[in-house]
Amino acid sequence: MSWEALAEHQKTIADSHMRDWFAADKQRFSQFSLQIDDIFLDYSRNRITEKTMQLLCEFADQQQLSQRINAFFGGEAVNTTEKRPALHTALRASKHTVVKDEISKERARLYEFVTQVQQGKYKHIVNVGIGGSYLGPLLTTHALKEFAISPLQFHFISCVDKMALDEVLTQIDPETTLFIISSKSFTTAETLLNTETLIRWMSEKLGKKAIAHFVAVTAKPEKARALSIPSERIFPVWDWVGGRYSIWSAIGLPLMLMIGSKNFDAFLAGAQAMDEHFCHADFNKNMPVIMALLGIWYINFFDAKAQVIAPYSQRLRYLIPYLQQADMESNGKSVNHQNEQLSYHTAPVIFGEAGCNAQHTYHQHLHQGTQLIPVDFIFVKNKQRNEHDDMLFASALSQAQALMHGMAHDQAYRELSGNRPSNIILLNQLTPHSLGALLALYEHKIFVQGVLWNVNSFDQWGVELGKQLLPEILQQLNGTISGDASVAGLVKEYRK
Repeated sequence: MSWEALAEHQKTIADSHMRDWFAADKQRFSQFSLQIDDIFLDYSRNRITEKTMQLLCEFADQQQLSQRINAFFGGEAVNTTEKRPALHTALRASKHTVVKDEISKERARLYEFVTQVQQGKYKHIVNVGIGGSYLGPLLTTHALKEFAISPLQFHFISCVDKMALDEVLTQIDPETTLFIISSKSFTTAETLLNTETLIRWMSEKLGKKAIAHFVAVTAKPEKARALSIPSERIFPVWDWVGGRYSIWSAIGLPLMLMIGSKNFDAFLAGAQAMDEHFCHADFNKNMPVIMALLGIWYINFFDAKAQVIAPYSQRLRYLIPYLQQADMESNGKSVNHQNEQLSYHTAPVIFGEAGCNAQHTYHQHLHQGTQLIPVDFIFVKNKQRNEHDDMLFASALSQAQALMHGMAHDQAYRELSGNRPSNIILLNQLTPHSLGALLALYEHKIFVQGVLWNVNSFDQWGVELGKQLLPEILQQLNGTISGDASVAGLVKEYRK
């Protein structure tokens, strides 16, 4: 019934304009904003009323969101197709969990290794991985560079483009380089090919000593040992940790090496603080739930198909691809838990750009295009505020205001009608704690939307299908050509 009530409510406010709501209600900002620890959310520039939020929260209740949150944190098999829990939140929990001792033991090993590396001969760290094994370490090491406690230089190899790999090799010295091979399954074709190439390259430079420069992070330690990586240099990723949620695990080793164990603990604590808020706050004051409900509102009742992430912080420029994977790989589904075809849209297309650059590229489409595209503006306050900070914040706020207000006269009104929604997320500072909270905020938003859409946010059969088709096509490049006419034709063109 709540879904139908929301559809009827949407019809009653569809022609209302946000600027009129602001003019009539001086309390709108305070009503639709909240602060959780280091994060302030202003969601007043949304096409909502108090009634809208009431109906959305009722819908969440109807879908038994509270029970699903409890099941998620309680370790139940929320990944129903693979019949296992999604316990990445246990990696940052300080209180008792069913896997606390196991986590503590392995984190102690990691922190001991971190100390050894920081006190040793290494100058370069090369992270070899793809997907969550790449995007999480890339984002966090760039975001928290100001918290580096060592002069280690970090490099990332993900795709199999040889030019990208060679570019890294020209920047490093084999004697002082540590390679971190991150692959949960240790079967990912791109990561394995890059690893084999790097082992050969290092062996040519250092001989038998080469393998001492490699460590592995995986759920399949026997596969890492098959490459002669010793057990003491293999760190686990458990089956109950999905790749796109793995930065809190040993996949975060590059970040640990850069900021040290104390700061990494603060990173975990920030995420845990958001976990606690998410578990216990009422839905109408629950930041991840509110953001999730707003997304549902636009995707399913305003036919929005995209979402912009606009961080006005150069340090957060890699947040965009990180959230693209987190959101679209989690909720980009067209069947529900009962394996029935959905009659409604799910995950939006996520795109974005850091800072003012976006204003001179795709923001024109946001203001005047035919599609309604909600925006999350993310801004980091600076203790030593300067004119650059002022310009950045004024730029973000002016874009949000222009999207909402538009131009209310004559021809310009038809071209710039406004009434386009956005959130503004303010971080007091960009610290390990606040970054942890920000990532957990989006994780929980994605989880809530998966619950309300009745999809499994933790499997990824589309990704797996591509992996299955790769070996067969790869074999054709140097063997017998088969398959449909398109594959056969393109393989022939490639082989010419």
